[in-house]
Parts: sequence; structure tokens; C-alpha cells
Amino acid sequence: MRLRLHRFVRRRPAHPSDLAGRVCSELAAELPDEDVGEDLDDCLANYRLGSKPRCEEAEYLALVQDAIDRLAEGE
Repeated sequence: MRLRLHRFVRRRPAHPSDLAGRVCSELAAELPDEDVGEDLDDCLANYRLGSKPRCEEAEYLALVQDAIDRLAEGE
């Protein structure tokens, strides 16, 4: 019996910029009312705590941090 490893190996985008573009596009789709740029660290650095209702703020910050983590891990 032969195992097909290609099913278990994650494919990475050909270029890191492809990954960043895809992650930012997905984040923009999840946060349609926000101005999400390519530099997600700026989104967090420029965000003013308390500028949104608490539950929206927590969701926004969690989504942006998740996107940053995905980029760092190369997902």
C-alpha cells in the first residue's frame, strides 16, 4: 500500500506576497466596514481602545491578531 503524502502536506503560496494578499482579502471580507491595509501591525498599532463597543472591539482585535499569526506561521 502506497501512501500519498501530497494529501498531508500543506501547500504554500509561491510568493509570500500571495499569502499576505490572500489573508488581507479574507480579513477585509470578514470586516467589511473596516479599512484593512496590507500592514496588519499598523491596524493594531493605530487602533484606539474603546472606539467600538466592547464585543465588536474584541472580535476586531481577535480577527486582526489571527491574521497576523497566520502570516507569521505561513498559513
